Amino acid sequence: MPFELGWSGFSNASPENPILVHGFAGEAIQIVVPEGSTEAILRGHSPITHPLDDGSVYREEVSSIPAWLSILPPLLAIVLALLTKEMLISLFAGIWVGVTIMVSYNPINGFLKSLDGYVINTIADPGHATILLFTFGFGGLIGIVQKNGGLAGIVSIAARFARTRVRGQVATASMGLFIFFDDYANSLLVGNTMRPFTDKLRVSREKLSYIVDSTAAPVASIGIISTWIVFAMSLLDGQLRVLGIDTNAYLIFLLSIPFSYYAVLAIIFVFMNALMGREFGPMYDAEKRAITTGEILRPGAKPLSDDSMLRNALPENIPHRWYNAVIPVLIVIIMTMVGMVITGMPDEFPAGSSLLQKILLIMDNTDSTKALLWAAYIATVVAIVMALGQKLLSLKAALESWFEGARTMFLATIILVLAWSLGSVCVDIHTADFIVHYTRDLISPGLLPALTFIIAALISFATGTSYGTMSILIPLIVPLSIQLTGDVHNVMFWATFSAIISGATFGDHCSPISDTTILSSLASGADNVDHVQTQLPYALVVGGVAVLFGFLPIGFISSPSYLTGIIFYAMSIGTLYLILRFYGKTLPGVPQEAVGAQDL
Repeated sequence: MPFELGWSGFSNASPENPILVHGFAGEAIQIVVPEGSTEAILRGHSPITHPLDDGSVYREEVSSIPAWLSILPPLLAIVLALLTKEMLISLFAGIWVGVTIMVSYNPINGFLKSLDGYVINTIADPGHATILLFTFGFGGLIGIVQKNGGLAGIVSIAARFARTRVRGQVATASMGLFIFFDDYANSLLVGNTMRPFTDKLRVSREKLSYIVDSTAAPVASIGIISTWIVFAMSLLDGQLRVLGIDTNAYLIFLLSIPFSYYAVLAIIFVFMNALMGREFGPMYDAEKRAITTGEILRPGAKPLSDDSMLRNALPENIPHRWYNAVIPVLIVIIMTMVGMVITGMPDEFPAGSSLLQKILLIMDNTDSTKALLWAAYIATVVAIVMALGQKLLSLKAALESWFEGARTMFLATIILVLAWSLGSVCVDIHTADFIVHYTRDLISPGLLPALTFIIAALISFATGTSYGTMSILIPLIVPLSIQLTGDVHNVMFWATFSAIISGATFGDHCSPISDTTILSSLASGADNVDHVQTQLPYALVVGGVAVLFGFLPIGFISSPSYLTGIIFYAMSIGTLYLILRFYGKTLPGVPQEAVGAQDL
């Protein structure tokens, strides 16, 4: 029997205004509502009719649910994760409840279908399988470059330039700015590369994962060329074509970058926080613990990547040569970019295409996950060859170190699979549709940017997917924004478009079921729940400032311009400074004997 989300309680269905919904397999179905029986049709097992091509009508029963239940699965997963700190149980509970709702509230069938219908299908998805293989491959690569002395060499070199916690955090954030083309690559490369170094400087894993997370998606969301932007531009271009507007979607994106308040302020706040050396909320407790006790993880924490095997297998009597780590990592970066070009290269470019148009076409067609997969395993081969050529490791030792590194990623891959599965449940149970339906009537011209940001944040937080949020809101908000503002070439439209991307980034940051949140915890070796709890106050502060001094006032200025945007940024940065200055607490100094020259 097909499953349908019954919009009972807020639908104006009538015989003249039937409800158009989507079946379990995505098939459009029309519910016919007899006069005077709206509630009876929308609840329980309701008769539906489906017009066929030959003019006849197919009639069957369809199972429906109250619409508010669509928010229950992600809400349950998030609440359980924060209360129990058990991501596996929390995620699966959300999946199980969601599927149980879809199978007529039968918990046994819900449990079975959760496994063979969602978890299995998630693993079988080529894109997901590619990311899982890349994660294992990159973990194995880190295992090799740690065993061959390469990472120890990086720590030694970095220590010459960043001998303090402040400089170590700034160096980590700066590396996050450098890898701007993909948030997945950013998180995994920066976290894994800088983790041994920040451990020496007594930077907590919570703080490291915050820096990694806040310089991954925000950077990718405003990068000149990135997988994020190409995805958003593709959605925007489709809407512009439907609306008959002949303009360049990439130009719209470039014009909207200055109004991406959350993304820009999140990056600024990371550097401001590191330079001022002040913390507040749970992050202060985490940093104080790391400084005073040397415990970079909370006692009882469950980091997504267990690097204890790697720490216990640090090379002895092996030279610490930085290039044994830098070269493989550079190969990952370069080969990822090359792979993106290869997978996105069309058979033939349109006549008269400029270089920029060719680059955009390549990025539009590229398969970044496949490129990452190629890069990780090519770099692995290079790392093994380098270790063998220098007689640092035997072939057996190199392979063993690869498997040790790959095993540290096992827990994270399970969590990723469950997070993706929960996302699929949210799609099938129409979680995003429910949120959009209840919030779209609140939108007015002056509030459009601010409410768009809030709606995007809610959807992204509840579903754990920024891409899914953009897929939902760009087709909804772009036509509405054009209708209210009259054109795409005005500040209000640019601010509204950037609000979609910024809101998706903000919700992605705050959600414990987000894949980028999980990957940041994984790469940093942090407990995912600890990462969310310590990062959430910072994200909320930056998000609140972005709304109050950015998205909200720009909607009430008669003739907003880039000058007003500069003023808003000055006010926002000043507010963030004051919050850190007067609300943030100064951290104690690192004991002199804790981080001596001999350790670095």
